[in-house]
Amino acid sequence: MSQLSQPSHLEALRLSIITQIAEILENQTRTQRSATDISELNHNVHQEIISKLMTTMSAMAAGDSNAMIAMIPTITHILNTCTRLDRSLDLLFQQRSEQWTANDRHIKNLLIEFNQTLLELSSVLIEKDLLERQSQVLERIILSHEHISQWKEFVQEILADFYTIFPFSFFYIAFAEEHGLSLYLYYLGDCPNEARIQARGLLSKQMLESIGLPPDAPLDIEEFHINCGAVIKPNFDIKMISVPVPDHSTNLAGLLGVAYAAENSLSAQEASVIRAILAVMVMVVGSSKVLSRTLLELEYYAVHDPLTGLHNRRQFNDILNYEIGRSERHQHEFSLLMLDLDDFKDINDSYGHPTGDTALCSIANVLLEHTRNGDLCARIGGDEFAIILTETGPKGARVVAEKIGKALRELAITSAQGNRFHLTVSIGVSSYPVDGLTIDTLLEGVDAAMYKAKDMGKDSVFAFDATEERISIRETRDNAESLREALKEGRIIPYYQSIVNCQTGELYAFETLARHKSPTGETTSAAMFIETIDKYGMARDLDLAMINNSFAAKRAAMDANRPEANAKVFINLSVQEIQGRGILGYAEELCQQLELPPESIVFELLERDAIGDMSNMRRFLTNLRRKGFAFALDDFGTGYNSFHYLRELRFEYVKIDGAFVRNILSSKVDYALVHNLSRLCQDIDILTVAEFVENQEIWEALKSMGINYAQGYHIGMPLPEMQLPLKK
Repeated sequence: MSQLSQPSHLEALRLSIITQIAEILENQTRTQRSATDISELNHNVHQEIISKLMTTMSAMAAGDSNAMIAMIPTITHILNTCTRLDRSLDLLFQQRSEQWTANDRHIKNLLIEFNQTLLELSSVLIEKDLLERQSQVLERIILSHEHISQWKEFVQEILADFYTIFPFSFFYIAFAEEHGLSLYLYYLGDCPNEARIQARGLLSKQMLESIGLPPDAPLDIEEFHINCGAVIKPNFDIKMISVPVPDHSTNLAGLLGVAYAAENSLSAQEASVIRAILAVMVMVVGSSKVLSRTLLELEYYAVHDPLTGLHNRRQFNDILNYEIGRSERHQHEFSLLMLDLDDFKDINDSYGHPTGDTALCSIANVLLEHTRNGDLCARIGGDEFAIILTETGPKGARVVAEKIGKALRELAITSAQGNRFHLTVSIGVSSYPVDGLTIDTLLEGVDAAMYKAKDMGKDSVFAFDATEERISIRETRDNAESLREALKEGRIIPYYQSIVNCQTGELYAFETLARHKSPTGETTSAAMFIETIDKYGMARDLDLAMINNSFAAKRAAMDANRPEANAKVFINLSVQEIQGRGILGYAEELCQQLELPPESIVFELLERDAIGDMSNMRRFLTNLRRKGFAFALDDFGTGYNSFHYLRELRFEYVKIDGAFVRNILSSKVDYALVHNLSRLCQDIDILTVAEFVENQEIWEALKSMGINYAQGYHIGMPLPEMQLPLKK
C-alpha cells in the first residue's frame, strides 16, 4: 500500500508496460516484414525453377543429347537454389521461434506485473458496504459533555456498531496512572469466567509491556459486557491491534485497541477499517479522559482552596447554611471559629511568598489534626481560616480554639533560606443558637470576636457575647450604611473653625471639620462617625467631599472679596492617602480649575497615622511640597517618640494635642511640655498651632510661651461658612 501511494512507482510501472508492449509490436512488425520478403523470394525462385524445369523437360522430350548436356548447369543451379530456399525457410522459422519466445516472455512479465498491481490495489480498496458501515460508526462518535463525563459508557455504544464490521472478541483501554495500570476490558459477547481470567492475564501483561510499566505494577481492572449474541470460548490465542493514546497530558499514557481469537480471519479491508476507527476512537477516549480529569479537578477546586487543600469560602458558606438547617431540625448546637494570623505580612515581606505559602499549608495541616472528620476547615482569605465544629457548644469550641492556638505557637516553620520562625493566631468564637440563628448574625459575631482577640494583644481567643456585642455591631453596620448614603447625597459637609494669630488675634486660617447632616437637619461631629468611616473604607470619599466643598468655599470668598478670602485652609486627610492614592494630584488639578494658590492649602495628618509608614510618608511630603502645598502634623505629642519624628521628617506646622493645652494651667508637666515644644519648634523653624483653647487664661499663657497660632471654642466655634472670628 505504501508503494502505491508513491507516484514514481505507478509511473515506472506504466513505462515498463508500454516499453514491453512496444517491443512485442516491433518484433511482430519485423517478423511480418521478414516473412513477406522470404515469401516473395520463395515465389520468384519457384517461378525460376518452374521455367528452367520446363525448358529441361522440352529438351529431354526432343532427345537432343547436346541440349540435355547443356541443361546440366541449369539443373545444378536449380538444386543450389532449392538448397538456398531451404536455408532461408530454416532461418525464417528460427527467427519466428525466437520472436515467439521473446513475446512469450514479455507477455508473462506483463501478466505478473498486472497481477501484482491488482493484489496491491485490492489491499486498499474497500467494499462499498464496508465503507458505509464504517461511516455509520464514525457518525456516532460525537463529543458532548455527557459523553465526556461518561466516556466508558459512550465506548460501549460505539463498540456495538463497531462489532458489525468485524466480530472481534475484546476491546481494551489501558492508562498508566499514578498508582499503576488502569485497564478497561470490554467483552463482545458472553464470556465465561475461565475466558475472562485468560483475557485479563494476557492483555494486562501485554499492556504493561507496551506502556513500559514493571510486571508487578498494581492493576485496576474494570470489565464491561456487551451482548452481541456471541460466545467467547477459552483457550484462545489472542491477536491484538493497538493504537497509542496521544500525549494530551504529561501524566497520561495509554493504549486502546481490539483483540480477537486466532481462528478468526482478518481481511486487508477489515484491518484497514478497524485501524481507521481506532484512530478516531483514540482521540475520543484520550480527549475524554483528559477532559474528564479536568472536570473533576474543576469540581474539586470549585469547593477547595488550591494551595492548602482546605475548603474555600464558597463551600464554607454552603456547609454553614446546611449546618444551620440540620442543627435546627435536630436541636443541635454548633460553633464557628474565625482565625486570623498575626502579622503574617511580615513573613511574606521577610522570607518571600513561597515561604508564606509553605506556612499556610503547615497551618492547614494543624487545623486538620485538631478537628474531627465531621468538622469543616476552610481558608476564606489570604491569612484567614474558619472552622465549623459540628455539635459543639461554646465551651467545647473554646477548648478546641485554645488547642489550635497552642499548636500553632509551637509550630516551627523553616524558610527557604533556612531561617526558623513561629506564628501566632487570633481566634474568634461564636456558637449556634446562643450567638445567632442565621449566617449573617453568626459571621458578624465571630468576626467581631476575632477582632476583639486582635485588640487584646493578638495570640488569643475571644468568645462572642451576643447580649452585649450584637447591639453594637448592628448599630455600627447601620450607621455605616447611613454614612454611605450621606456621602452620596452630599450630606457630609465641612464646618470651618478659625485659627488665629496667637499674638494679635488676627485670622490666619480655617480648619475644615466634617459634619454629618441628617435628613431632618441635625448635625453630628466627626468624632461620632470617623471610626466607622475608616473601618468601612469610606475615608477617601470623605477626603474628596471635604476638598471639593472647602475649595469651592474659598473660591466663593475670593470672588466676593471678603476679608476671610486671604485665610489658609487646613484640611484633614486619611492615612491611606500617603500610600499614593492620587489625592494630591486631584487637589492640584482642582486648584488650577478654581485658580486657587496651592500655598493657601495645608493638609493635616494625625501623628499616629503619619509615623506608621515612614518611607511612604517621606515620598508623600516630597510630592506635597513639589505641588506647592504645606503640611501640618496633627495631635502632636500623643506618640511615644514624637521628637524623633521632628528630626526625621520636615513639617511646616505642628498642631499641639489639645489634651496638653487644656491642662497647662493646672499641670506643671503639661505646661513644661507645651512650653519646651514651642521653644524647640521656634529653633527649627516649625510653626506651632495650639488646639482646645477654651478660655482667655489659656490663650494668655500660650502667648507668653510664644505659640504662633491658636484655635478652640474660646476663639471661634465651627461654622458652616468661612467667617471672621469675634474679637476677644
